[in-house]
Amino acid sequence: MNRTIELVKTIYEIKQLEDFDEPQIALAGRSNVGKSSLVNRLAGRKKLAKISSTPGKTRSLNYYRVEPDGFFLVDLPGYGYAKCSKVERAKWAKLIEAYMVNNNRIKAVAVLLDSRLTPQKLDLELTSYLRGMGIPIIPILTKSDKPKQRERAKLQNQWQDILQLTKAPILFSSKTGLGEDKLWDTLAEFANS
Repeated sequence: MNRTIELVKTIYEIKQLEDFDEPQIALAGRSNVGKSSLVNRLAGRKKLAKISSTPGKTRSLNYYRVEPDGFFLVDLPGYGYAKCSKVERAKWAKLIEAYMVNNNRIKAVAVLLDSRLTPQKLDLELTSYLRGMGIPIIPILTKSDKPKQRERAKLQNQWQDILQLTKAPILFSSKTGLGEDKLWDTLAEFANS
């Protein structure tokens, strides 16, 4: 299926939030985990989402419409070691919370996890928070072209156990396209559920 992804809305402040009728899948993950690269890979364009060598460049909620499926991918600001003030980070946290709470359009949150790292405290906190809210999680191990197969399998098993899932996390590489078809199928399945 030929899909297109288009940026239709960028939100920096709570007062800018609006209610879209279409289903939404949020993209969440640490700064520098590869959210923008994932969006660009899925879009088939290198410059749709801005990529930087400086972690934490996404400082807004970015709504990308996926057609012909008719859902949004909503890119959330990264968490972790972004070089910004505590005030700025607190502002992002409030914006994300305002977006998440009582938003019945969210079908799932795709949690991006760096396949080169063991489970991190912030990732565990995020997945626990989402489970507490009853929001389905789509775990995606990014940069999966980097580690050896055995290391990837070990990390997949760890996350599958932590999240108590029946399926292993999706292996994905923006560089090679590994897992792209499986990711599309999973996103469409959740968006249409």
